[in-house]
Amino acid sequence: MDTTKKVTVETIINAPVEKVWEFWTEPTHIKKWNTPSEDWHTPKAENDLRVGGEFCSRMEAKDGSFGFDFGGIYDDVKTYELIAYTLGDGRKVDITFREKENQTEVIETFDPETTNPPEFQKQGWQSILDNFKKYAEQTN
Repeated sequence: MDTTKKVTVETIINAPVEKVWEFWTEPTHIKKWNTPSEDWHTPKAENDLRVGGEFCSRMEAKDGSFGFDFGGIYDDVKTYELIAYTLGDGRKVDITFREKENQTEVIETFDPETTNPPEFQKQGWQSILDNFKKYAEQTN
């Protein structure tokens, strides 16, 4: 299993970058979209969006069978353009936001963890990103 290569997921959202940024970073919104599937939810989200600030989202199976905290510390924040952070286990994540004619391209690149195959991780992260796209496009 090759965990030395970064993994990338991406989507194009039919919304302006200002809305995408708000929905991506505000805890009230994070709790509504941050799930890979309908049987998961995020009951708690905290976000101190600044260099050196911390974030943490509690992701849980709705049946209570499993849950974990997903969090880290921000390394770089450029409003409407870039969020870079280091997860608690030392892995790096970069998220780029690019506005294109009232659409926003979101590209996430991350270091894979060593427990699950990178392709499995890519599918999970893409599912969450797809859920974000759906939420951002359907919510005013």
